[in-house]
Amino acid sequence: MSRAVRAPHLRPRRALTRNGALVVTAVALLVPLLTACGSEDEPADAPGTASGKGPATSAKLTVLAAASLTDVFETVESTYERTHPGVALTFSFAGSQELAAQVRQGAPADAIVTADTTTMDGLRADTGTPTVIAKNRLVIAVPEGNPERVDGLKDLADPKLKVVLAAPEVPVGRYSRQVLDGQEVAVQPVSEEPNVRAVLSKVELGEADAGIVYETDAATAPDEVDAVAVPDAQNAVAQYPAAVLKDSSDTPAAQAFVEWLSSPAAQKILRDAGFQQP
Repeated sequence: MSRAVRAPHLRPRRALTRNGALVVTAVALLVPLLTACGSEDEPADAPGTASGKGPATSAKLTVLAAASLTDVFETVESTYERTHPGVALTFSFAGSQELAAQVRQGAPADAIVTADTTTMDGLRADTGTPTVIAKNRLVIAVPEGNPERVDGLKDLADPKLKVVLAAPEVPVGRYSRQVLDGQEVAVQPVSEEPNVRAVLSKVELGEADAGIVYETDAATAPDEVDAVAVPDAQNAVAQYPAAVLKDSSDTPAAQAFVEWLSSPAAQKILRDAGFQQP
């Protein structure tokens, strides 16, 4: 293209200046060439791109996800969009029971990931076949340094302790009561929160002496809370199923994303964040 711009057949400048009309004619011929050809350093917009800077968005997906996935799905979002040009992800995080309510109310979304199979099972009429993409386990979150010296589940029965749990309808709240009942530990929580992040926040802010959360949530606040382990024999395993919503505006793209969550790349991201393999 640049050879056309140089136009070798034009006469030298000294010859052109003898005849003003000839100058005008040469310039008139040259300008369209410049406009049409551009230059090698500044290519014209490529087909299917936005201003030649990359592929135009071909799919916009809204994914409803359990609150405990908030941090790890930031990495999931950036990785998926980088490796799948043209796909834009938007996540909406909340307690799984809230997500289910949104689906039943017809909120526009393409896929859902809950923190338990019970909630997902209640959405059978609204989803495709779910796939478990990760597992999690419970820990007791305490303020940094563990000032009340909480050592295990039985310590949570101490009436002097301010213990916070998620509400019974929240997956982590249901798991919490399952493990407490299994050890015959009676706890009177000072509050019941709508999701696991709200429980963690109470401990972080010093409004609670202890709270039961997922291991991955406690790991997101290492400078504010410590995690007291719950032995496997006393613990519960949380499962995270993902499914495409039947009302998705782009079922193929949503299905591709849900399937990718089980890929080696996605599984590595989840493991690095502390989630267990399904």
